[in-house]
Amino acid sequence: MNQKLNIAIVGSGNIGTDLMIKVLRNARYLQMAVMVGIDEHSDGLARARRMGVATTHQGVEGLIEMAQFADIDFVFDATSATAHVHNAALLRKARPGIRLIDLTPAAIGPYCVPVVNLDQIMDQLNVNMVTCGGQATIPMVAAVSRVAKVHYAEIIASIASKSAGPGTRANIDEFTETTSRAIEVIGGAAKGKAIIVMNPAEPPLMMRDTVYVLSEAADQASVEASIERMAQAVQAYVPGYRLKQKVQFDVISADAPLLIPGHGHFSGLKTTVFLEVEGAAHYLPAYAGNLDIMTSAALATAERMAQSMLNA
Repeated sequence: MNQKLNIAIVGSGNIGTDLMIKVLRNARYLQMAVMVGIDEHSDGLARARRMGVATTHQGVEGLIEMAQFADIDFVFDATSATAHVHNAALLRKARPGIRLIDLTPAAIGPYCVPVVNLDQIMDQLNVNMVTCGGQATIPMVAAVSRVAKVHYAEIIASIASKSAGPGTRANIDEFTETTSRAIEVIGGAAKGKAIIVMNPAEPPLMMRDTVYVLSEAADQASVEASIERMAQAVQAYVPGYRLKQKVQFDVISADAPLLIPGHGHFSGLKTTVFLEVEGAAHYLPAYAGNLDIMTSAALATAERMAQSMLNA
C-alpha cells in the first residue's frame, strides 16, 4: 500500500514554495505531485522543476487538465482570498471529494488551528488556516479560555514589511476580519480584535505578537501553566515559536473596571502574552516567521489528516 498521499500546491510564491520544500524535506504521509502557478517564469515553478516536481503555469484550470490530477488527495491553496473562492469551486466540481487546505483568509471551510481544534474537524473537505497572526495568537487565547471565561481578546501581530508579499498586502481587510472572528470561534473569546503592523525597519525584525486577554477572575498560576503547555504544543510543529518573556497579569477590580469601547466595562483578570516566531529558513528568511507558521500549521494539519486516512 502507498504510505503517502499526493498533494498539489496552488500558488508558486513565497508561501507555496516554502511549503513545497517543507513537504519534500519533512513530510511523513504526504508527497509532492504538482506545483501550480500562473507565471511560467516564477522562481517557485523553476525551483519545483529543478526538484523533480511536475508543474503547470495555467492555474487550477491547468492542474485539472493534468494526468496527475486524478491521483491528487490534497490541494493547498496559497494564493489569495478572492482566488481561493474561484479555485475551490473549480476543484470541488472536478473532484467532489478532494481535500482543500486553504492558506488564504477566504474562510470557506471551518477555521483550523491544529493545537486547538484539529481533532474536531478532521473529516472536513475544506479547512481554513486563518492567518499568520491567528496561528500564532489564538492558541494563547484558547489556553486562557480553558481556565476561565474570556470576555475580550485583542492581538497585535507585528511582521517585517519585507515578509509581506502581494497576497498579504491584498488581504489586509480579510486578515483583520478573519482573525478577529477566529479568536471568538476557536479561541473562545466573547469578542475578539486583531491588528496587524508591517514594520519597515532595517534590518528586518522577526515576527512579534502581543496578546491581551480579559477574562473572569482566575488563578494566575493555572493560567500561566496552561499558556506554557500550549506554547510547547505549538513548538512541536513550529520550533521557532516561543514566549518572549514571562506572562504578565493585572487584576481589574470591580471598583475600577476596564472600559472596552463598544463593549462595556469589565473586571477580572487581564493576561498579557508576548510571543516571537522565528522561521525555519527553509526558503524564506528566518525573520519571516509569519509565513513559516502558516506553512508549518498547514503541513501539520494535512499530515494528521493523511495519517488518519492511511490508517483507516
